[in-house]
Amino acid sequence: MVQDRLRDGTRIAQLVASELTGDRRRLAQVAVVDADPDVEPTADGVLAYRIVHVADPAAITVGDRGGTSVDEGADRTTLAEVFVQPERARVEFVAGPDAAAKTAADAELRVRPKAVDPPRTLVFVEDGAAAKRVIPIFEAVVAATEPAAD
Repeated sequence: MVQDRLRDGTRIAQLVASELTGDRRRLAQVAVVDADPDVEPTADGVLAYRIVHVADPAAITVGDRGGTSVDEGADRTTLAEVFVQPERARVEFVAGPDAAAKTAADAELRVRPKAVDPPRTLVFVEDGAAAKRVIPIFEAVVAATEPAAD
């Protein structure tokens, strides 16, 4: 029987990263950093990479294989950390946890708060098709964390 859903946590995390780095229009100031290309999933989840918002999009370099890097000393804010588990990826939103929770619920992704200080919102990406549904969450978090224009 053919499996109709991608349920490999590492591959799902790669798809999320690809969606984020592939959208240079709406998320031009977002970059994937500290990526571990040899990450091995664990039951509790292991850090695969971080997603940051960079004040100056010119500080982000997109490599020929789609990977991103951020210039040393660039002003950046961590938005989320992505962890891999054997059958899913977990995105822990550090910034804009309320915006992340609302948008994730609207996208019909499993979401729960993490009671730490400062609070985080956990979003579970349980199949490859859900990777695209994470993009609006990042857009909402970026909008919620940007300073208001005068």
